[in-house]
Amino acid sequence: VLLIDNFTTMSIKFLHKFATNLPSDTIEENYTRQVPKAAFSYVKPRIPSHPKLIHISKEVQNLIGFSDDFIQSETFLQLVSGAEIISNAKPFAMNYAGHQFGNWAGQLGDGRAIVLGEIEHNNQVFTLQLKGAGATPYSRRADGLAVLRSSIREHLCSEAMFNLGVPTTRSLSLISTGDEVLRDVMYNGNPAMEKGAIVCRIAPSFIRFGSFELFSSQNDIENLKLLADYTISNYYTEIQVEGKEKYIEFFNNVAENTREMIVHWQRVGFVHGVMNTDNMSIHGITIDYGPYGWLEDYNPNWTPNTTDAEGKRYRFGNQANIALWNLYQLANALYPLIEEAEPLENILNTFAKKYDEDFSEMMWRKLGITSKKEENDQLIQQLLYNLEQTETDYTIFFRNLNQIHKTDSVEDCISKINFAFYKPEEVTGIILETWHFWFAQYLTILKEETASDNERKSQINSVNPKYVLRNYMAQTAIELAEKEDYSLVDELYTLLLNPYNEQPEFEKWFAKRPDWARQKIGSSMLSCSS
Repeated sequence: VLLIDNFTTMSIKFLHKFATNLPSDTIEENYTRQVPKAAFSYVKPRIPSHPKLIHISKEVQNLIGFSDDFIQSETFLQLVSGAEIISNAKPFAMNYAGHQFGNWAGQLGDGRAIVLGEIEHNNQVFTLQLKGAGATPYSRRADGLAVLRSSIREHLCSEAMFNLGVPTTRSLSLISTGDEVLRDVMYNGNPAMEKGAIVCRIAPSFIRFGSFELFSSQNDIENLKLLADYTISNYYTEIQVEGKEKYIEFFNNVAENTREMIVHWQRVGFVHGVMNTDNMSIHGITIDYGPYGWLEDYNPNWTPNTTDAEGKRYRFGNQANIALWNLYQLANALYPLIEEAEPLENILNTFAKKYDEDFSEMMWRKLGITSKKEENDQLIQQLLYNLEQTETDYTIFFRNLNQIHKTDSVEDCISKINFAFYKPEEVTGIILETWHFWFAQYLTILKEETASDNERKSQINSVNPKYVLRNYMAQTAIELAEKEDYSLVDELYTLLLNPYNEQPEFEKWFAKRPDWARQKIGSSMLSCSS
């Protein structure tokens, strides 16, 4: 039972499903090491010197059933800062392996994340995890802590993505620890002290592709089967078959969920930045918000990750290919339970075909087109070509298509999307001609559509957000927060609760990236350092 202000009580009962059903590390001391034949290690969070609640997600608070009184209590602060082991919590760090930037990295695990346990509310189970709460056996050479900069980005982005309709982990709270953390932001030999912070994030579970890769790579088939059976019985309850068919169906469902997630990423212009297999959730939800970003100008080769700047493995236009590559690694990990390659290969082959179909359908919806015709696919390809010819803001361009009417001229159309061009004065000559040609085709298709202009506007507004968490916006909030001014964190959180709504009071955020943010660290590209 948790004692809280004014002597009301709220009980939190952690379920310990993961910890009860899967093997634990036999060593209890917390030092860096290889941990064989274990899905997790029990650890205690590092006690922060002066924890302070910076921000709470009211939506997540309601989702998991925490009362306002509890949120405002000292007990809640102790819970989400790791200052005390609350109730029957048995904190642990998860063990998993993975491929990083296409290379096998072996054991990885939760280097700075600690699971408090699962809770149940309204017949839903939620796993609570603290990110930045201290070292674990999987921290390797790191300290297990997180800084305010990266924690603000994770907290805001988790909730922004959810409200965009993108499958994602959620963030309950953002805490400053009162401690300083040493970080080399650009990995260039210039470390500096930064403010420490902790995010309490929420998901059905934090099981990853790499969780399966771990046991498979160790040839630990017994625990591989145990993990697969646990995941299916708790999170894929619709699977009723047994034997190898169960694992085939499981893999198929994971592939389907992953594909849907990637289509959503492409729809809103989100770039994850570090799609390693240990950063891929078994639920098909976006996890691990590190050096992410949203497209400013449409550039399929853009990656927000400085570590990936040369190879651009995780660039915007390659995310579907990487998801498929990661699914190949998961298929290899599950193979010992199936011992047949063909059904896995069929699922992987279907992924690419279905993705192309889903992508086309998603783009038609972004354009407000309902009829499926071959020439409409050609229209998409021509548009993507045009968007690359001059800097064109991805979010603004698609949102401003809501202003176009069937009776417009080509010149009217170009005038209405002119705001999306970063350098409109350069849209001349052959570039202007290609836009004339494209809008002429677009208007022809719109005139054949049965939907009215208003109906199409509603359709366009429902899939093309007006507001996204651009890097310069997050960076501006971070710079204020480092001066203990959290007003912009709150403003951006409020704005991003309704990203598809007009919100005239926030119109200033419907803007292209400012010139000052073009090359500024944190506003353009980021490192994995957090």
